Amino acid sequence: MPDYTGVPQMLIDTVQMFSAMDRSERIQTLIDLGTKFKPVPAEIATQPYPESQRVPHCESEAFVFAEPLNDGSLKFHFDVLNPQGISAKATAVILDRALSGAPLDQVIAVPADVIYDIFGRELSMGKNMGLTGMVNMCKAAAAQQRDRAAS
Repeated sequence: MPDYTGVPQMLIDTVQMFSAMDRSERIQTLIDLGTKFKPVPAEIATQPYPESQRVPHCESEAFVFAEPLNDGSLKFHFDVLNPQGISAKATAVILDRALSGAPLDQVIAVPADVIYDIFGRELSMGKNMGLTGMVNMCKAAAAQQRDRAAS
């Protein structure tokens, strides 16, 4: 498991929960999480979404939006246009729960291969690239927010 020092505790708890599961439990839990997905609210963004918010390499046509909160942190919102994009929807739920409202430095510290720790090593390279892209967009939004606050 990669180094999770300095990342949000909710994400650490999530990774530990998934690492304790066998493959079938993990799959069922991810499917269940995917059903809890709620797309980005209209007051944040409406379709057609800007291409700058599109997750690169994501087969499920996912988009990431970061809303600045009063405390300087971010609330993450997602949309997944492919109705079959269960993995992307589950990832969106996990990232929203674990990263929204977290200190920016903790979001930036999230290791890129957290996706493998959640989904397991049998994840296809294409799917991993898209889901990792969702993580990377959250990290980039946090870095931009931190830089704006510092200037």
